[in-house]
Amino acid sequence: MDLTAHQRSTYETTLRLGFEAPFVTERPPLFSPAAAAQDIANTHGSLSRFAQMLIPTEYAGWVEETTAHVESCYVGDWSSLHKVVVRGRQALGFLGRLGMRNLARFDIGQIKHHVQLDENGWVASEGVLCRLGVEEFVYTAGSCDWLLWQFSQGDWDAEAVDISPDRFIFGIQGPASLHTVEKATGEPLSDIEFSRSRMAQVSGVPVRVLRTGISGELGYELHGPAEHANDIWAAIVQSGLQFGIKQLGLRSQPVQHIEAGIATNGLDYLPAAILSPGAPRQFRRGVPTGSFLPTNGVTDYFRKPDELGWGFRKGVPERDFLGRDALVKDARDGGPGRILMGLVWDKRDVAGVLTSLLEEDEVPDQMEIPRGRGPHFDQVLRNGTPIGVATGRTISANLRQTISLCVIEQASAAPGTEVAVLWGGPGTPQREIRATVTALPFKPDRRRTDVTSL
Repeated sequence: MDLTAHQRSTYETTLRLGFEAPFVTERPPLFSPAAAAQDIANTHGSLSRFAQMLIPTEYAGWVEETTAHVESCYVGDWSSLHKVVVRGRQALGFLGRLGMRNLARFDIGQIKHHVQLDENGWVASEGVLCRLGVEEFVYTAGSCDWLLWQFSQGDWDAEAVDISPDRFIFGIQGPASLHTVEKATGEPLSDIEFSRSRMAQVSGVPVRVLRTGISGELGYELHGPAEHANDIWAAIVQSGLQFGIKQLGLRSQPVQHIEAGIATNGLDYLPAAILSPGAPRQFRRGVPTGSFLPTNGVTDYFRKPDELGWGFRKGVPERDFLGRDALVKDARDGGPGRILMGLVWDKRDVAGVLTSLLEEDEVPDQMEIPRGRGPHFDQVLRNGTPIGVATGRTISANLRQTISLCVIEQASAAPGTEVAVLWGGPGTPQREIRATVTALPFKPDRRRTDVTSL
């Protein structure tokens, strides 16, 4: 059995066993298909887990890695993302019914943000949908289990195939990303517009080049066959050396999302799919922490698309999609009571938490640097009254600030509004940290940079 077949076999066994799968059973698919190439620069020898894969925690250090997408570029490994191909005569019809976005105008090679709701209008899954052909699409997300379950509930003239262990995904983001990828492919790529893709080759291997923007900067992704992942990773690193490329570890991956104002499924909110047979099987850990205490159960961790900035600008459209009726009712009741904004945390208050171990007073919960590794929700107060929930607290070396996202009541959402974040879990020495509401993104959006003149 070759390496790819062995990885797929173990991946499928792990999914079949679900939460009962012992660690020794799932070890083989835990390693990235580019693990050998990455290990060369992983001088710390440390690995961290994302879904069902272990990738290096950091390479050169988190400060260099979290600034690379602003100063030069990075190459990061997102191969652990779930990937499902949907193909057939009714593939487009199924995907249009499942997601809230209109797919009527969807060119081959185009990329769309596919937001999938449950019948209550909560976000159940969201990810990237790419059209590969007239009747073929690939959906990539933290988990595609909601899609697979919904597909199984109908009688569609199509098929949905999990290709996760067969494909790698490498992100190359930053101002030098175009030059790096062009050198690796040996051809100009300035014809690829934002949210578009096409095929190219790296070291003779066919890969799909997607122009994306998860960092808020100019950026690309490479999708290709897992059996060539080591060679492609090494080629990207070599091509980017003259441009100052950094290899990005898992410790630094989520920081850019907060700077760009992007809420991440499973970190900044929990997917409504967890209450269904379409619950994510890839994430077996991650109990929410923080000062926020839900009053309505787990649904207090769910989010509506309007709360995350993904709502409709001109009202809910007439076309049919899962969750539409709930959105219509929400609109009739006055729309979302909360919206997504940013918070800049007071430097002195943050410093007080970080240096508390050097003082004689009670020690509050410490802050992981640059940010926490799992879902963390903190209560936001204004004049002592709860008005929102903060997530994604991170120290940004680019902004020299501690920042976070915040789902906040609209009456307190004006930029410049002073609020407080309650820091520390229940039963710990909690502190109120002053913060200021700010617009998103935290830094200029350069995803749509005109590359024709670069």
